[in-house]
Amino acid sequence: MSQVLRIGLISDTHGLLRSEVYAAFDGVDEILHAGDVGDEAILTELEVIAPVHAVYGNVDGLEIRAEAPETLELERLNHKIAVIHGHQWGSPKVSNLIEAYPGFSVIVYGHTHRQLIERAGEALVINPGSAGHRRFDNPVSTAILTLEAGKRPGARLIDL
Repeated sequence: MSQVLRIGLISDTHGLLRSEVYAAFDGVDEILHAGDVGDEAILTELEVIAPVHAVYGNVDGLEIRAEAPETLELERLNHKIAVIHGHQWGSPKVSNLIEAYPGFSVIVYGHTHRQLIERAGEALVINPGSAGHRRFDNPVSTAILTLEAGKRPGARLIDL
């Protein structure tokens, strides 16, 4: 039986960790935060659920930037994963991300506060949306990434 990893994806908490995140991420193996954390206590709280890896976003202060890099490149079950906030592109387009991270199985980003799961060639591009304060008319959400060696990655959005 092959191993399956469930990874919680979250972005744009902006200092607010909603209680619904605990249920949404129940049983995940790890959590990836795509920036605009807002308060380092958010990362500490997420660690209660599972190990956390985070990048900083454009509104994160020095304390987050001291803990989190601007970009993360990870490998899980032979899948290369890139995690960025996305402010580097203004309002990132899937094509920009694919071009910047060729050969990656999964690209996770935030910044736009808009949910997205889009397959582009062999890559799965995911924006879990904003999990913090509601902005515009966008839903408040997270996502779950599912990885299995030798299979295409899958993801689903979770409205909070």
